[in-house]
Amino acid sequence: EEGLRVRRETLGDRHPDTLRSINNMAYLLMKMGELQEAKPLCEEGLRGRRETLGDRHPNTLSSINNMAYLLMDMGELQEARLLFEEGL
Repeated sequence: EEGLRVRRETLGDRHPDTLRSINNMAYLLMKMGELQEAKPLCEEGLRGRRETLGDRHPNTLSSINNMAYLLMDMGELQEARLLFEEGL
């Protein structure tokens, strides 16, 4: 969390390194089973990558995939399916 805070302060919220840190923190929280904490970070990382890199960039597709897995784990299967299909 400290590293993410420092990146936000020094690089800004939309810098690629900050977005990678957001994505990594969300993924870690997912793996720890802290799905409710992971969701806002997943959403922020995906939104940031869409805005800065575009919808078809490999990093954006990775964020789409992570968000889909999170939604699936949360039981939001229809929403997850839409994102999985988008990532194809």
